[in-house]
Amino acid sequence: MYLCIFQVIRLFQVNFMAVVESKETSYLLPPNPEDWEKQGIPDFVYGQKELTMEGIHWPRNAPGALDTLPVSRFDSALLSAWRQRVELGLFRYRLGELQTRILPGSVGFVAQLNIERGVQRRQPQNIKSVRQAFDPEQFNFNKIRPGEVLFRLHPEPNGQAVLEQEDILVVINVSPLEWGHVLLVPEPARGHPQRLLPGVLRAGLEAVLLSLHPGFRVGFNSLGGLASVNHLHLHGYYLAHRLPVEGAPSTPLDPEGHMHLLQALPAPGFLFYTSGSGPDLESLISRVCRATDYLSDHEIAHNLFITRGSPPGKPSPSSPLTGVRVILWARKSSFGIKESGAFNVALCELAGHLPVKTSQDFSSLTEEVAVALIQDCLLPQDQADDVQAALLALMVPEEL
Repeated sequence: MYLCIFQVIRLFQVNFMAVVESKETSYLLPPNPEDWEKQGIPDFVYGQKELTMEGIHWPRNAPGALDTLPVSRFDSALLSAWRQRVELGLFRYRLGELQTRILPGSVGFVAQLNIERGVQRRQPQNIKSVRQAFDPEQFNFNKIRPGEVLFRLHPEPNGQAVLEQEDILVVINVSPLEWGHVLLVPEPARGHPQRLLPGVLRAGLEAVLLSLHPGFRVGFNSLGGLASVNHLHLHGYYLAHRLPVEGAPSTPLDPEGHMHLLQALPAPGFLFYTSGSGPDLESLISRVCRATDYLSDHEIAHNLFITRGSPPGKPSPSSPLTGVRVILWARKSSFGIKESGAFNVALCELAGHLPVKTSQDFSSLTEEVAVALIQDCLLPQDQADDVQAALLALMVPEEL
C-alpha cells in the first residue's frame, strides 16, 4: 500500500496564506536575508489552557482524511514558518513526495523511502561515550544560520512548575525525515551535552500537547543511541500514520503503575503514561529523568519517544488517545557511521517508523527483516533484566 504525503500536508498548504495574513506573520522571515539576524527570534508564548490532553483522535479513514483535522496555533506557527524555509532553500534537500508502505504483518511498520536524507544528512560526530562532554569546536546549534530558527517556545509564567523551564528554540532539521521536522534546543549558549534534562523533556511533552495533530511526535536519541550531534536537542515531526507504540499492550512493573513494560514487537520498552497535566506531568518527568540519568551514568545508550496514546494495559486498536505515552528503550551502544541494513535504528525505528535509504531496500523490506535489524540493537536479556530491576528501584521514591 503506497500513500502520498501531500494528502497529509494539504491542509497546511491551504492555510499557509491565511496564516501569513494573521498575527502569526512574526514567525516568518523578512524577504531580505540580510535582515534575518536583525529581526531577532520571535517568541511563541503559550498558556496551560492550550495543552490539549483529550479529544484528539485519528480519523477513521486515515491518512486521507487528515486534512479535515483542526489546526492549533502551534501547528500553524510551526508549519507556516517551516514551509517558508523550504521555499527559501534553507534545507539540504527539498522534501518531495515520500513513498510510504505499511509492511504486511502483525506489527504495522510504516516504511518510508527517504533517499536524500540517507545521502545528504550531516555526518555524525566522533562519539565515544554516552557521557561525552560538549565540545564547542564541533558542530553545534550555536553555529546554525539565523534563518533556521523558527521561534522560541516559551510558557507563560505559571508558578513553581515552570520556574526551571528554559526557553526552547524550535529549529528546522535541515535533513528532514518528514514534513515539519524540527529540533527542540534548550538555550544553545549553555552548551548542554546530549543528555536528557527535565526542562527539555517538559518542552517536548508540552509540544505534543500543543499540537492538535495525532501524528506529531517528539523523541530523543542519546549518545551511542545514534545522536549525531552532542548538543542537547529533541526531534519533533509529523507523521500521518498510527504507530505500534500508541496502543501496544503493557504490564505494570510496580503496584502504583509508575512504570510499565511494553513487550510487543518491534522492541520491548519501558512505558510511562499520564492523562493529566500539572503535578501528574511533573511526576512523569521526574520518573523518566531518573531512568535516563541511571542509563547515562552507567554508559547505557537509550532512545525515547513521546506520542499521544492509549492508557497502559490491553487497549484495543480503536482505543482513544486519552493521554501521553513516553517509551524508553535501553540498547546496545552504537558509535560511528552505520551504513549496513535498510535503516539505522534510533527513536523513530523503535517506535515503528522506518525511514529507508534505498529504493531496493524499500521494495524488498519485510517485517521479519525489520524486526531482526531492530532486535540486533537491543541489550542481551540478562543485562536487560538488570536494567529493569535498577529502574524499578528508582521509581519508589516519588516526590513528596
